[in-house]
Amino acid sequence: MSATTLPLATPSLRQRTPGLLLTVAIALAALGLGRLAPLIGGPVFGIVLGILVRNLVSPGGHYTAGIQFAGKQVLQWSIIALGFGLSLDQVAKTGLESLSVTLVTMTVAFLTAWLLGRVLGVPDKLKILIGVGTAICGGSAIAAVTPIIKPDDHDTAFAISTIFLFNLVAVLLFPLLGHLMHLSDLGFGLWAGTAINDTSSVVAAGYSFSKEAGDYATIVKLTRATLIIPVCLALAFAVAWREKRKTSASGVASDFSLSKIFPWFILWFLVASGVRTMGLIPTAIQPAIHLAAEFLIIVALTAIGLSANLRRMASTGARPILLGLGVWVAVSVSSLLVQLAIGQL
Repeated sequence: MSATTLPLATPSLRQRTPGLLLTVAIALAALGLGRLAPLIGGPVFGIVLGILVRNLVSPGGHYTAGIQFAGKQVLQWSIIALGFGLSLDQVAKTGLESLSVTLVTMTVAFLTAWLLGRVLGVPDKLKILIGVGTAICGGSAIAAVTPIIKPDDHDTAFAISTIFLFNLVAVLLFPLLGHLMHLSDLGFGLWAGTAINDTSSVVAAGYSFSKEAGDYATIVKLTRATLIIPVCLALAFAVAWREKRKTSASGVASDFSLSKIFPWFILWFLVASGVRTMGLIPTAIQPAIHLAAEFLIIVALTAIGLSANLRRMASTGARPILLGLGVWVAVSVSSLLVQLAIGQL
């Protein structure tokens, strides 16, 4: 095996330390600012401070490993920690309550991406990436379907940049709009959980509105994230069928793997919730666990802000951004309309 084909080694703790220290330091500042301005909240301050540092100071490459670790792994830990504060009964009830809204918004996202994408002349694979990213779970969904549909690298970059842009807008705008519309905690949680893309942004917007809204939005979002499994399976079968027709072969080799796309941290979230349901978490330490979860969320969002390259986002061009905007608005409005129709607003 040549040196160019060797897999990249996992960064060591020493390599991750500079980025982790930088991220935690900014997150501590964001936590303090969030206490001073609770209407904005620590998560929003974290992502904004991260963006400012990334684009004004531009930390060197030796910070990258720790920032990436915080943006992915620490976020998953924060979700698991939130599970210790939620009973399984509450998780199941919320998941079932939100399923109808989730299915409607997913359908709207895919239809809008297809129709508006055709009008704008956006390539098919880019339409799929933006549609899946908006409908289900942002960058995670894009990463999940990429090995299935095999888009060009620039299409993937366009889709991720577009989705990330509207994640930022949602984190800053949704809590304000929720208060202006006088949404209840559950109403806002359902709206955020079904209409915002990435889990991190859902958590940030939800807890910026209220703790109850954040808890509800998190469960709704995790329920929605599991739907990436049937979507990826459907795409895999569609791609295999199309390739089989093209090549008239008996089968198509694929690197598609269910274990690669399944969001395993959701299972650990359910385990944590089960521990809470069985009464194994003393009441006295539950506030400390929630505080730890909140801080981990701020750390993760700070890392995501530190990864945001505004120049790269601006270079993606107008058509993907217009498509992302159209799909995002359609999903946001349809979520509110469905809630209004079923009497949940």
